[in-house]
Amino acid sequence: MAVTIEEALAYIYVQTPQKSIKIIPLEEALGNILAQDIIATHNLPPYDNSAMDGYAVKLQDSGKCVEVTYSIFAGDDFHGELKEHQAIKIMTGARIPVGTQCIVPIEDTKECDKGILLPENLTLSKHIRLAGEDIKKEALLLKKGLQLDAHHIAVLASQGISHIKVYKKPRVALFASGDELKMHFEAVTEYQLYNTNTPSLLARAQELGCEVEFLGTAHDTLEDIHQHIKSALECDFVITSGGVSVGEKDFTKEAFGAFGYEIFFDKVEIKPGKPTTFGKIGNTMILNLPGNPLAAALNFELFGCATIYAMRGATHKFTAPFCATLTTDIDTRTKRRTLIPGFYDGNNFTPSDKYAPGMVAPLASANGFIIIDTTSTNIQKGSSVQVISTKYPLTATEPKNLISF
Repeated sequence: MAVTIEEALAYIYVQTPQKSIKIIPLEEALGNILAQDIIATHNLPPYDNSAMDGYAVKLQDSGKCVEVTYSIFAGDDFHGELKEHQAIKIMTGARIPVGTQCIVPIEDTKECDKGILLPENLTLSKHIRLAGEDIKKEALLLKKGLQLDAHHIAVLASQGISHIKVYKKPRVALFASGDELKMHFEAVTEYQLYNTNTPSLLARAQELGCEVEFLGTAHDTLEDIHQHIKSALECDFVITSGGVSVGEKDFTKEAFGAFGYEIFFDKVEIKPGKPTTFGKIGNTMILNLPGNPLAAALNFELFGCATIYAMRGATHKFTAPFCATLTTDIDTRTKRRTLIPGFYDGNNFTPSDKYAPGMVAPLASANGFIIIDTTSTNIQKGSSVQVISTKYPLTATEPKNLISF
């Protein structure tokens, strides 16, 4: 019996194990999933410092001509004290000397006989960055399960952190099956096709931060598929395309069965992609996708991405759609939920002109897709739809509704 999209995703999130942990240097952290909470070990700034190139002064000297006694640069270890009727020239980032009540920017002063003329109405703590105003010691900076980007790395560096714990990246093995398929570096005859699924899925798995092993194309025999499976089971996640329907040479599920394949679902109420199958052999997760390129790609975006997100240990592991306005009418009459690719321009979603399961071209021109429910027969232009991105990993900490209408 076919499962719903929601049931299929629930199986994936429950059954997929997280990867184990390793320690890496900060320079290799980009894109990894943090496996520890990061707590601040010291204040930032560590001391009160100047936010401007200017003069350290006292409030009672507002409007007065004061003598400039010293100059302090960032990094100087200055221990003098600011006195009344004096000013100390100070550069951005330099530590505030004892006795300072505010900083006056250089451009707000004028020369006078004894030194500089200060403006009237000086304000307490003006242009002073206080110790800990950015980060306070013992504050929680980054939470476990966060995918690290360049700005997170800036925070880690600010605390002098050189190594961190992260989840290991999933190792993904991919192969397709089909006697009619040839790789892009081989010659094809008039009755053969290039294998577009494996290179495409390989690239998507890499985009999602996986380490990928490319196993090529298996012939439509149990023996050859068995050989590919043996190699693939060394990885955490095996993705195949083709051979999961009911044709005479659709051997994929049978071939995996010889290795103790525990299937969680082998049909989904979805169009295209009904025969999509998910399960495991030991601790290796298996996703068998249809052979049609568009069907394989869109079902990977739903079920392959979910498996990878869950495996990577990310807190934000649930696919998060966003709202857009439909630019044209859609007429759907189907007993299964329908996946429709299209292009999102920042406000509106335009469905692809054609999106047959065997097509390749819509994948390149689309940057997302919508899921139309079985109860929808005619969706009007201007309606609000839920778009799932195929270009950017938009995720959430809890499951979201992915279905439009």
